[in-house]
Amino acid sequence: MLILTRKQGQSIRVGDDILIKIVDVDGSQVKIGIEAPKGVPIFREELYEKLKESNIEALKASKELKAEDLIK
Repeated sequence: MLILTRKQGQSIRVGDDILIKIVDVDGSQVKIGIEAPKGVPIFREELYEKLKESNIEALKASKELKAEDLIK
């Protein structure tokens, strides 16, 4: 993991297409802005994990339904 120190108004560039800007710092809370191509999904980590779990459950249910069709 790369750890950088940035101040309000400063940025970090990831590759050629992604810009992460420190918009505001208020105590322990940091607001960031992210500029990325439309095709690049951006999620908060906790939402990404929920989405991933939901997708896994949907895949399991789909496999179970297909197995039931084979038995019939």
